[in-house]
Amino acid sequence: MYPIARPATRLACAALALLLAACAPTYLSPLQQDHPLAGRIWDTRARMFVTREALFERAAAARFVMLGEAHDNPDHHRLQAEVLAALRKAGRSPALAMEQFDREHQAALDAARARGVRDPERIADAGRFDRKGWNWPQYRPLVQEAVAASLPLLAANLSREDARALMKAGRPAAGLAPAPPALRASLEQDIVEGHCGHRPSASVLAGMVEAQRARDAQMAAVLAGTDARGAVLIAGAGHTRHDRGVPAYLPADLRRDVLAIGFLEVEAGRTEPRPEYADLYDLVWFTPRAEREDPCKNLRMP
Repeated sequence: MYPIARPATRLACAALALLLAACAPTYLSPLQQDHPLAGRIWDTRARMFVTREALFERAAAARFVMLGEAHDNPDHHRLQAEVLAALRKAGRSPALAMEQFDREHQAALDAARARGVRDPERIADAGRFDRKGWNWPQYRPLVQEAVAASLPLLAANLSREDARALMKAGRPAAGLAPAPPALRASLEQDIVEGHCGHRPSASVLAGMVEAQRARDAQMAAVLAGTDARGAVLIAGAGHTRHDRGVPAYLPADLRRDVLAIGFLEVEAGRTEPRPEYADLYDLVWFTPRAEREDPCKNLRMP
């Protein structure tokens, strides 16, 4: 028989159990929650793990904070909201720039804010938020925080009409120089991998590359147009890379004021951060993997 614990012992054990439960991370993504990197933050330059408090301090000191996500990972959206809340707690009032709003709807967003609209649902309607293409409930807390704190809300993405025109033309957007061969090859590889190894025709691939570059340049222009309060950018992790994402299209004097944080899902069998992260992000915040259907199952090539 096991010894019967005394009341004091039972209380101590219960208190310890509660403490451990409070310290354990709560994940929304179900896959690989017990991965050794899940929940850890990697400083790519210092090559060491840091605390979330250290991340919040660095974010508070940066003019532009770029929060790169996997669009369908709920933990990424939860952590983005934590970073925004930490900035507000530190006394910052940055603009919230979002890839999920297209640039042509900025005037409607501004008009709704000027009328005193504070309901996030009505703000989303004003900005023509694509609830079918984006998972609105996961972005709603960010919009709600911006409205509640009277933060500027910026539509950062290229208009769909402009993106379609660039894909059809296959030429750089106005003001953009032709892509260097290495950059073009890197973007083409990403597109092919994103289409399950299928390579679109040369003309379609060229258009997709130029649309991607134009989106990054558009987001950079939106950030560069903000005042000294700076901005937080919510975008896919590919857009927030230093090497060829939004930071690369900022004026040189503004690139020094960027903190690029990549929220990345852990990889099965890899327990150490990849060395190449140093070229992509300043900090990498690892999370479990979201559960999703096979993206190649119903793939239709353009």
